[in-house]
Amino acid sequence: MNRSKQKLLVLAAVLTLTKTANAQTAVSKTGAALWDGMVIAGYVNKGAFINFGGPAVKWTRKPFCVSLGMLPSLRIKEDRVTTGASKNAAVTPSLGCGLSASYKHLALQVPIFYNAKTAAANGKWNVGIGMGYKF
Repeated sequence: MNRSKQKLLVLAAVLTLTKTANAQTAVSKTGAALWDGMVIAGYVNKGAFINFGGPAVKWTRKPFCVSLGMLPSLRIKEDRVTTGASKNAAVTPSLGCGLSASYKHLALQVPIFYNAKTAAANGKWNVGIGMGYKF
């Protein structure tokens, strides 16, 4: 067996073992959650966004939660271009990052999105604000 196949088998074994290990985990008294996350709607760069909180580093002290993470989003913004010129779709997928804070089920968020360079404008980071529901 060559070296790359051995490395792949070792990696697969390690991932399998880490997913099955349950040492010193507390038993949860709550029911199983179908989805743990949040849905946020907000404003950024003269447009709107809807995001679903993604992977994050969280600090939780019931009923508060603060997280810093990635934000998979749908950005809603219509391009203003000259007549006859091509333009982007009004709804586009995007990935941002940002800070989210929640109290019980109310979530507030400060996302940061990057607009890529175009023929008409330089690329830049845009800060937004949003509010939504935490599951």
